[in-house]
This record gives sequence, structure tokens and C-alpha cells, in this order.
Amino acid sequence: MSRQNYTFTSESVSEGHPDKVCDRISDAVLDAFLNEEPEARVACETFATTNRVVIGGEVGLSDQDKLHEYMERIDQIARDCIRDIGYEQEKFHWKTCEITNLLHEQSAHIAQGVDASENKDEGAGDQGIMFGYATNETPALMPAPIQYAHAILRRLAEVRKNGTEPALGPDAKSQLSVVYRDGKPVGVSSVVLSTQHLDESLTSDDICRIVEPYIREVLPEGWLTGETVWHVNPTGKFVIGGPDGDAGLTGRKIIVDTYGGAAPHGGGAFSGKDPTKVDRSAAYAARYLAKNVVAAGMAERCTIQLSYAIGVSKPLSIYADTHGTGNVRDADIEKAVDQVMDLSPRGIREHLGLNKPIYQRTAAYGHFGREPEADGGFSWERTDLVDALKRAV
Repeated sequence: MSRQNYTFTSESVSEGHPDKVCDRISDAVLDAFLNEEPEARVACETFATTNRVVIGGEVGLSDQDKLHEYMERIDQIARDCIRDIGYEQEKFHWKTCEITNLLHEQSAHIAQGVDASENKDEGAGDQGIMFGYATNETPALMPAPIQYAHAILRRLAEVRKNGTEPALGPDAKSQLSVVYRDGKPVGVSSVVLSTQHLDESLTSDDICRIVEPYIREVLPEGWLTGETVWHVNPTGKFVIGGPDGDAGLTGRKIIVDTYGGAAPHGGGAFSGKDPTKVDRSAAYAARYLAKNVVAAGMAERCTIQLSYAIGVSKPLSIYADTHGTGNVRDADIEKAVDQVMDLSPRGIREHLGLNKPIYQRTAAYGHFGREPEADGGFSWERTDLVDALKRAV
């Protein structure tokens, strides 16, 4: 029997966090190539520090002339991302920072293992394990600590960018300690928020007065009480932010991107990777399946694990765990998810419509727990497999 009464903590980081700046640029590069060619291959990494952004990795288009043309656009893509995030600091400004583009063509040896040919199906872009998770503790079927930590930062970004709170800067981190009773979230024991501010004269108390109404706005009623402990800008001043304050790198916030530590993680990052890379696409598929299992009422919580080998089409294993909350056997769920969805890399891409420029928007505030969008964004958050799963078990 799992614990029913406990406190669990998750953190989120804003789009202006140094690592998230890098995730955003990597996914913007990916979107640019997918916009040109849905089957483009991209594995883009970004590094950012004071007045410098370095972009590297490998890309591939069927038209080599187009590939060279897109290489010339990388500088502007990066600057557009930095400008939209809001960096106009002396030592990290979208106009003046130095952009170094080290992208090169995809390895032919990797391509031959992944590409379909006369005698083989398209294979996975790498080996690895991927996890998906869902829980009925929030309407989005996400763990409450990470879902609301994201919500706080998204709201603060909105009021910063629309001019309501001009004192706030792009770089921020939130952390919520959520109290569970009888296995359900009921309150917040502590709120931690550090946010960059552009006015050096502001104190921690000043920042608290600015952000508190927005935090109260996004949290469920009654979760903040007189016993909730607040830590807002606990170090004092936070004026120097972003890559000028700390170096950033693509893929360093994989727990922020997923379930806030409430579920296992296979270790692979998402941003900058095209959907032949199962680190990304199979993690989306696993979330999709787990969410549909919970939405179907088969369990209150569900973890799905998928595993792959490079160049091999079908998953090597499918594992389900409903953590003692299931209304059907875990083994039957494993068989059902394999039946209702083609879990080959191409099958996942086609089912979820992943060969589209929909990734830049995933780079901050979580890849999961978002609303499916009309153009195919966050398609893995749909619950359209509920009936098929019920029939399959």
C-alpha cells in the first residue's frame, strides 16, 4: 500500500532560465527545418553564456541546397527567440550577443540505421527507455506540484510580457511543496519563488507583494493558508539573470519538462530532437497512453514504459504499472496499449502528427499537462483512445 499522507515538492523554471533559453533555440531550429521538410532530421544542441550563444549538432534535408540556405538562417532564429523571451541586458541582448553556428550534416551511419529501406522498416533513432505517467489528482491528469509550479511561472510571464508588471525580468524559478491527505493534494506547505527584477531598488518584500496575487490566482482555493511558508527572492537582489548570470545548455531540465520527479524518467532530453528520436516521440506516446488509461477509468495512476533499440522498428518491451489503483490487470493494459497504437517510430509520428513545426512552444512550462491545439500542438494530450482501450480489455 503506497503512502497516503505526505508532502511532495516539484520545481519549474521560466522561459528566461538559461537552460530554457537554450531549449527554446534548439526547438526553434527544429521547427524551421520541419517547416521546410516534414521528414527533416535534427539533433540540435545550444549553449549560452554571457553575450554568447553556441549552436551545434546535426541536421539533414533531402535537398542539400535548401540545407545550406537554412544554415544561414540560424543566427536570426536564435536572435528572435532571445528577443521574444525578453532579454535586452547589457551582457545578454538579442541584438548584440555573438551567435556561433556549428551545425553540420547528419551522420550517414546513423541515417542508414534509422531510414527505411527495401528490406527493413524505419528504425528508432537511438536505444533507450521512455516513461509516461498520468494521475487523476488534477484535471489535466498531471501531478499537482509540477502542474501548479508551471502555472505560476506562466502567469508571471504573461503579466511581464503584456506590461502589467514591468518590474519583472525573464529569469525565474518556482517550487511548490504540496501536502497530500488520503493520497490527494489538499494544500501547499511552502512556496519558493525567485524572479529576476529590473529595478535594483526592489526588496524581497516588494517582489512578494507583486507576485503573491498571481500565485493565489492560479492555485486552488484554500491551498494557501496562514501556515504556508513563503520564500520569495530569498537571496535578496536578482537583477543579473539568464545566461549572463549562469550558463545554459539544452536538455538540462528533463524533470521540469516531465513530471517534476513524481514519475520515473528514462534520461533522454526532448528539445532540439526531431520525432524519429524516440527520446522525444516515444516519451510523448507513453504519456498519451498513460493519460488515456487514466481517462478511461482503468486506474487512478498509470506509468507506461517503452524501450527501443537503434534501427529497430518495434519497441522491445511495454510495461504498465497502475500502482495498486487499477481496475484491470496491468498485464491487460500492456496488451491493450500495444493493440490500439502502432508504437514504431513512424507509427507514433503518424498517429500523433509529430512531423510538424510544433515544438518551440513546448520548450518552457512543461511538455505535458497542456491543452491539445488545433494545429496539432500537444497532440499527445488528447484522450481519444479511451473507447479503443475499453474495447481492448
